[in-house]
Amino acid sequence: MWGARKLSSSGSGFLGVLRSGCWGSQARCPRLTSSAVYSENQLSWTLKIKPWVFQEYRIMWSRSYRMTFACLNTMKTYRYPWTRRYSTSQTTVDSSEVKTFLAQAHRWWDEQGVYAPLHSMNDLRVPFIRDNLLKTVANHQPGKPLSGMKILDVGCGGGLLTEPLGRLGASVIGIDPVDENIKAAQRHKSFDPVLDKRIEYRACSLEEIVGETTETFDGVVASEVVEHVIDLETFIQCCCQVLKPGGSLFITTINKTQLSYALGIVFAEQIAGIVPKGTHTWEKFVSPEKLESILESNGLSVQTVVGMLYNPFSGYWHWIENTSLNYAAHAVKQAHPGPAELVFEGEADVPAKASTHPGVREAPKE
Repeated sequence: MWGARKLSSSGSGFLGVLRSGCWGSQARCPRLTSSAVYSENQLSWTLKIKPWVFQEYRIMWSRSYRMTFACLNTMKTYRYPWTRRYSTSQTTVDSSEVKTFLAQAHRWWDEQGVYAPLHSMNDLRVPFIRDNLLKTVANHQPGKPLSGMKILDVGCGGGLLTEPLGRLGASVIGIDPVDENIKAAQRHKSFDPVLDKRIEYRACSLEEIVGETTETFDGVVASEVVEHVIDLETFIQCCCQVLKPGGSLFITTINKTQLSYALGIVFAEQIAGIVPKGTHTWEKFVSPEKLESILESNGLSVQTVVGMLYNPFSGYWHWIENTSLNYAAHAVKQAHPGPAELVFEGEADVPAKASTHPGVREAPKE
């Protein structure tokens, strides 16, 4: 485990420490002193054959390199103030959530099944995404208003939202960590040759494609996803990284209130069975205030926060002003300031920032 063959550069350093006599005289440590005259290959041989020498070297390593490791850790934590740390070893995917959705992977396109509320939600979220994206476009093609736009659908599941966006003309990449979900989405997409050209599905997490898709997308959609991730801050960072400057992030999720616990978990899961038991965890729900704070801290300007209400008896969703249950948010990635855009204190008046009240800013049209 301590790999004697891997002592290439560090092994010679250890011998130097030994030759310097920092471990005392021969009387105090005769075995180490006698081993100090070995070459690097001899040292490797000694560590293999004589365990007592290995033990002594191991003690020496931990002591002599303690300060070096401390310095390296200090250097690792330093970063420029305008950059954010991100490690590809991090993940926002919750393995327990993966198991939950894996069990329902074959039911995505059953419009009367457990995903019926998501099918119905398209009546609100598709126009919400379309209309806000078109605000940045002067002209668009009739029938294909999103033509030329690239959209990333994160946590696409079986493609319930991916396909309508593709039919609007957008080039859409749908990603999901559950391989069975992607298979269901690909199978359904194959029935429509037009969608087969516009939509691409990948079985992966958002973190896995950040490096290859930095500032690629005009829009990123995370609909009914953020309440399932284990690291919301990292998730939002990744969303921001793959967005073009001026691109839009669309989120629909559930507020963290007593009402959302009573209706979203107790009633919807345990009593009415509208969604399978265990689908949601109340502790992962996020309030509009917290979500807005994370978005703003990552360079995203929140444009709209509006409530959504599902009627289980009619099976339809409606826009409402109250955000105590479900809500939708739209945020825009701020453009990178160029040299001519930098304004120093005293050179120009800075307009006051708009109020960040968590209520409705700009209610979308039905």
